[in-house]
Amino acid sequence: MTTLIALDGITKVLKGQEQPRTILDGVGLTVDAGQSVAIVGRSGSGKSTLLSVIGLFDRPDQGSYQLDGQEIARLPERRAAKLRSSHFGFVFQRFFLLKHLTAAQNVAMALVNGQGWLPRRQRRTRVLEALDQVGIAHLAKSRPTKMSGGEQQRVAIARALVRDPKVLLADEPTGALDTETGTLVIDALLAATERGCGLILVTHDRDHAARMGRIHDLVDGVLTERVAVR
Repeated sequence: MTTLIALDGITKVLKGQEQPRTILDGVGLTVDAGQSVAIVGRSGSGKSTLLSVIGLFDRPDQGSYQLDGQEIARLPERRAAKLRSSHFGFVFQRFFLLKHLTAAQNVAMALVNGQGWLPRRQRRTRVLEALDQVGIAHLAKSRPTKMSGGEQQRVAIARALVRDPKVLLADEPTGALDTETGTLVIDALLAATERGCGLILVTHDRDHAARMGRIHDLVDGVLTERVAVR
């Protein structure tokens, strides 16, 4: 199985205060193609910082980060931006949809920003395929103001999937949704793993975490894998 992400000894220290604070303390994590991993922990435990490091928005102070076997912990920003575009899809608690655009147009924005100007027909095909993957192709011409929260989040997932990422990073994607709708969103994320995408889910929801292949707890900057009870 192909290892997509391999973190070893990742440390991140918050500076600029009277006393520097260690946010991530020697974190190790591997994610293979098709794997799903839940990261759970209290607010302020460093979960979002860890996703920022993995998504190349932030750099570790120490440690090794290999993406597809390439060491990238200290890449310059220009190269990191290219890898963000080519390897990752991001899903957040807030949908960040443009209200004046249709679902299809919102999804298409990811192609324009991430991969230049694809031919119009090719863009349309990929957008409709992404919307279909999350079960809302019939809403392609609808605007966010006419959608439920769950439908808007699935548009956001389609936007993350349209570039065919190798890894999905989801930060509390069901936090603003009811239980039933949240389950549908997790279904859509897990469906991507069946096509070989890696998934890292940050969540407070125990039931959603339990659906992932592995669960890791982040406590005081230390990441530990939860042992399954048989």
